[in-house]
Amino acid sequence: MLAGILLLQPVGGSLYYATHLADRYFVQKGETLELRTTLPITAVPAKNTAKAVNSHFVPTSGVITSNDYQLKLFQIFPVKQVQVQAVEPVMLVPCGQPFGVRMLMDGIMVIGFGEVASPAGGCCPAGETGILEGDMIKEINHEAVSCTSDFKNAVEESGGNALTLTIQREEKILELTLSPEYSVIEQCWQTGLWVRDSTAGIGTLTYYEPESQCFGGLGHPICDADTGEFIPLGSGVADSVTISGAVKGQAGIPGQLQGYFSAQESIGTLDYNSKCGVFGHLENFSSETPAVPMGLKQEITLGEAVILTTVQGTEPQEYKIQITALDYSDDTQNMIIEVTDENLLECTGGIVQGMSGSPILQNGKLIGAVTHVFVSQPAMGYAIFAENMYEYTRNAAAFTEYAPE
Repeated sequence: MLAGILLLQPVGGSLYYATHLADRYFVQKGETLELRTTLPITAVPAKNTAKAVNSHFVPTSGVITSNDYQLKLFQIFPVKQVQVQAVEPVMLVPCGQPFGVRMLMDGIMVIGFGEVASPAGGCCPAGETGILEGDMIKEINHEAVSCTSDFKNAVEESGGNALTLTIQREEKILELTLSPEYSVIEQCWQTGLWVRDSTAGIGTLTYYEPESQCFGGLGHPICDADTGEFIPLGSGVADSVTISGAVKGQAGIPGQLQGYFSAQESIGTLDYNSKCGVFGHLENFSSETPAVPMGLKQEITLGEAVILTTVQGTEPQEYKIQITALDYSDDTQNMIIEVTDENLLECTGGIVQGMSGSPILQNGKLIGAVTHVFVSQPAMGYAIFAENMYEYTRNAAAFTEYAPE
């Protein structure tokens, strides 16, 4: 019905695609941009638009160029101008193995507030300072804070004197003053702040690049369980995990994989926690799965695909899914997928917590990763394009340009 309306109203169709198509595309060197849309959209090179750019895809000493293309509906109606960059083919090993994450934060996070039993009665000194849940305490009296014990020691040694806290709140750096109160119950100085310096959890490896030993996983950021805030990474490691079972998801109640860290030696290090997943280097990891080409977003079609995921032990299995919708305009929620494999539905009910990062393959290419489940419909969820994750893998500069918002 929508296609019929757009055919009758080409201007409306142009506006629709202007908001739903990406502003930037990658193509393999020697190829041209071809879009697989319901209505015919053609890409026409704009004149004299070639310019040098920094490529996040390939470490090269040469110049990578980008060109502007004009997208047109029915080869007539202008839709939008987009940037097209030619890149070298990317070969990645699709994983699907579970892995554990142990992270130390870059500072300490405020996760809540409590009451201090002062001589004058119950109070919360931190509640009067403007500190919020999710704030990252980076310094106390201009001295770096790296763990909760640093914070506790500074408070206990304050003698009740005011402390200057350097706070990071999203992109802002603030200085706030906090005066501890003496607890007559605990017999020490306290602030009423609950803080955390680390986190741990289980997810799924998406891909591994043998050439660089880089990996990508999860497809979404690691956030604090209590505040929901993005966690700045101080340092971290990736560990081996064995899946012991699964709690089946049902409408309104998300399921989850159950597992345990299964090796004393870590398999790698974490370098970045970003809006597109976690990334790092694998050091004690091997896979017999051959590398496959990374599919670009314009190559993805609605319909059949498969995911690789592990619901028992350590070895991933292949399960059938359907790609039901595509969104080129978002950084992370790029596909809507539906699990159709009867074996996976019987075991997990669909997508469950811990499956985030499970690679998606279509036509022999790695095209994306599972990220979120629809709580009301556990067989369905979101997925991210592989190319959006890969930009964080190849070049550290990408983490400056595409920092979490």
